Amino acid sequence: MKSLATWYSGLLKQTSIYGVAAGYCISASLLSIINKWAVMKFPYPGALTALQYLTSTAGVLVCGWCKVLEHDSLDLLTMWRFLPAAVIFYLSLFTNSELLLHANVDTFIVFRSLVPIFVAIGETLFLHQPWPSLNTWLSLSTIFGGSVLYVLTDYHFTVMAYSWALAYLVSMAIDFVYIKHVVMTIGLNTWGLVLYNNLEALLLFPLELLIMGELKKIKHDISDESDWHSFAVVLPVGLSCLFGLSISFFGFSCRRAISATGFTVLGVVNKLLTVIINLVIWDKHSTFIGTVGLLICMLGGILYQQSTSKPKAVPEVKAEQS
Repeated sequence: MKSLATWYSGLLKQTSIYGVAAGYCISASLLSIINKWAVMKFPYPGALTALQYLTSTAGVLVCGWCKVLEHDSLDLLTMWRFLPAAVIFYLSLFTNSELLLHANVDTFIVFRSLVPIFVAIGETLFLHQPWPSLNTWLSLSTIFGGSVLYVLTDYHFTVMAYSWALAYLVSMAIDFVYIKHVVMTIGLNTWGLVLYNNLEALLLFPLELLIMGELKKIKHDISDESDWHSFAVVLPVGLSCLFGLSISFFGFSCRRAISATGFTVLGVVNKLLTVIINLVIWDKHSTFIGTVGLLICMLGGILYQQSTSKPKAVPEVKAEQS
């Protein structure tokens, strides 16, 4: 009877892991396309990311008030401890939007594919995980080779686009490693992490407006009677906000369940659906050889074998005895 209960508990755990992984894949695959659509209609990356933070923060607070979900209460000390993670998260999403504004979706996916290489090193150096195995390095080298092929054949190459791409690469690599550390140490539940992350990132928005000068551009476009409030603009922006909330929840759930490097590779593999949609719906994509390089990147992600050691089952035994 005890073995049956253990088997059932293990099955529920595996189902939960696969469920949040599937939710993250669907959200991430569609969000890249939706964000590109939104930023084409609403060309204000800082304002777009701020609206996503606002939607996620309001969604968690309202659902918590209605007892639909439980989140940790807001605490100034915890907010201070979480601030570095929120700053890094803000930079990763802001550079993401800027990259999508200045480059096509394929370029975004290629640089997203490169993130696991740097995360694997950071996870080993800062999270005390073992160095990746030889097979892991071969798969990560495949990702790198595919990205080089893409860059060499990218006829959309501009200095501005690739500057934002490099900024995105650096911020994402730091984001995955550091937030994995925060998830493991700060003691917040999943919705608490979503609330703190999005609320603190939202509070950084006025600073971004001053630095990037986006406020002046928004005021100018409003006085010019731009169609920013039309349905054609509101629809992609609204979808972008809703999927931002979805990916926040599934993203943090995945961070709890798998290693930081495994999480980044999961993000690489789910981009296959993004590539298919991108090829079908518009012509803003790479050449045939560039697409081959992109698929090689994703093949490297599929060949990746998670190199972190599995935790021992001692805590579960102690819990059963208790």
